[in-house]
Order: sequence, then structure tokens, then C-alpha cells
Amino acid sequence: MVLRADVVNIDGDKISTIDLNKKVFYSKGDVNILHRVIRTYLADRRLGTASTKTRSEVRGGGRKPWRQKGTGRARAGSIRSPIWRGGGVVFGPKPRDYSLRLPKKVKYEARKLALYIKAKENKILIVDEFNFKKSSTKKAFNFLKSLGDIKKTLVIIEKDNDIVEKSFRNIPTVNVVGVDRLSVYNILNAERLIFTKKSIKETVEVYSR
Repeated sequence: MVLRADVVNIDGDKISTIDLNKKVFYSKGDVNILHRVIRTYLADRRLGTASTKTRSEVRGGGRKPWRQKGTGRARAGSIRSPIWRGGGVVFGPKPRDYSLRLPKKVKYEARKLALYIKAKENKILIVDEFNFKKSSTKKAFNFLKSLGDIKKTLVIIEKDNDIVEKSFRNIPTVNVVGVDRLSVYNILNAERLIFTKKSIKETVEVYSR
């Protein structure tokens, strides 16, 4: 099965069609691995810095608030008790590592499967060249507008292409990543993937090993 993608110029006009490399854009993998990889990706992004103080860590409470009997009030041993306002927290969160681990082979297959899904849905587009002499959000926005609508887009650029990155990064619906930072989450979270001719060549070189 050969999947193809349209090649457009900076004005959004179709100029040709190319065949997508099977080594990167074709997979028979189980869709369940996508869930595993995305779950791992989101877990790895968690800081795990949430923290509460137990009664041993709350300041104060070194003496008994009042005597045990004769006051008419409930007995209390410390103002650090969890039942007191400002006291310690029972079973509260503590700093922890949420990261999960997956075999490299699973991540590799999941990325291929995600790209295959987008290619099959005809949601991959290739730009002949972003001939921006300097960064311009206006030109980037006009290019997306020429495609019909400004939908959630992932722009995949080659290394050291700061001009294109700076041009697109201020558009709220666009996420710009380098080939080396391409993830399953970014691919599936976008409604459209836009490569340049250089970046798709680089993608094949990096992910077809």
C-alpha cells in the first residue's frame, strides 16, 4: 500500500504529489500502543512537586493547648493535629517521580503508526520551501489561510531553521517542532501535519533506522 502526500508552494497551490516512505509512514502495529506511549509521555511531563506537611513537619504545637480535664472542651494534645485548622495533612501528596518506562521498540512502532494514521487520513502536507528571508508571522498566517482554514497544525521543520520556527510560533493553533522532537502526542494532537521537503527527508533518515 503506497500512501501519498500533496506538495504545495508558499501560496498554498498544489504543485505535485510524492510517495511517502514505507519505512516511516506505514505500520501494522496495534493501536493500543498509542495509548501506552501517550500515557507515558504525559506522565513524564508531570513535575511531581506537589507537597503537603505532615503533623511532624508543621511548625509549633510543642505544648498541650490546654489541660486535659476541667475546661469543658475536647481534649487536645497538639495544635499540629490533622483535625485542627493549620495542622498536618494525612496521606497528602509528597514529591514523587511519575515517569514511566517503555521499550524503545514500542515508541518507534507507535510513532510509525501515528504517522501512518495521519497519512491514511490525508492529513499530511509538504511545503516545497518556506522562502522567508526573515521571520514573519503575517506570511506564516497567510500561508495557513491559503490552505483553507486555520486548524490545529503541527509544523515539522529541519534542524537550524529558526526563521520558520519564529514565524509560526506566535500563531495559537500551530505547534512547531524539529524532526528530532517529533512525538506521538504531537502527531495525534494535530489535525494537520506540515513538513518541508528537507524535514520529510530528514524524518526518513532519522526514523527509518
